[in-house]
Amino acid sequence: MTNNNSSVVGNDDTWRIFRIMAEFVEGFETLSRVGPCVTIFGSARTSKNDPYYRLTAEVAQLAVKDGFGVITGGGPGIMDAANEGAALANGKSIGLNIQLPFEQMPNPHVKLLLNFRHFFCRKVMFLKYTSGVIIMPGGFGTLDEMFETLTLIQTNKIIRLPLVLMGSVFWQGLFEWITAAVLTNAYIDKDDLSLFTITDDPKEAMAIINKGDGARKVVANFD
Repeated sequence: MTNNNSSVVGNDDTWRIFRIMAEFVEGFETLSRVGPCVTIFGSARTSKNDPYYRLTAEVAQLAVKDGFGVITGGGPGIMDAANEGAALANGKSIGLNIQLPFEQMPNPHVKLLLNFRHFFCRKVMFLKYTSGVIIMPGGFGTLDEMFETLTLIQTNKIIRLPLVLMGSVFWQGLFEWITAAVLTNAYIDKDDLSLFTITDDPKEAMAIINKGDGARKVVANFD
């Protein structure tokens, strides 16, 4: 006896594979032609009068002046700030938007927009064509992006991307805990603490990225 429900589920899964493939193909074809970029992560809830908003716009402008495009999640807050800074500097302002139940609208400063249904496809695109990553203060999503980037670097799934965390007051407590609890228990090596830099200086952030092994190159293969 045929289980019609199983057939429907299997058919849905097959079409899901094609939708996933389509997101990867569009992302690869579009971003491979953009050139060197810097990816900036941070909270969607940051207001325009927040000091971190202004700091983000400043570092995005410097990235463009150094010859990079700017990739963000395409939404509000820090993403808006980074895209605004890139646009003000007449640079490539890229947004990788995600479809959510509470619809996230692209910010007005995105010049090149890609829409994603699947978080994991979007995450690949954030790092596939970037020369460095800057992480501003944020919530669970930002922390997820930060730790996933760290893990990919630590496990050599991508070359050692420059990873810069901006906002020393915000990040200090987290990395004090990592040193006291995670490192002390030997869950990471001491050298792993050198995989990132914490700074409040946009010029220092861009100097670190410009010195990176993957500066101005496509650096992530995910092999």
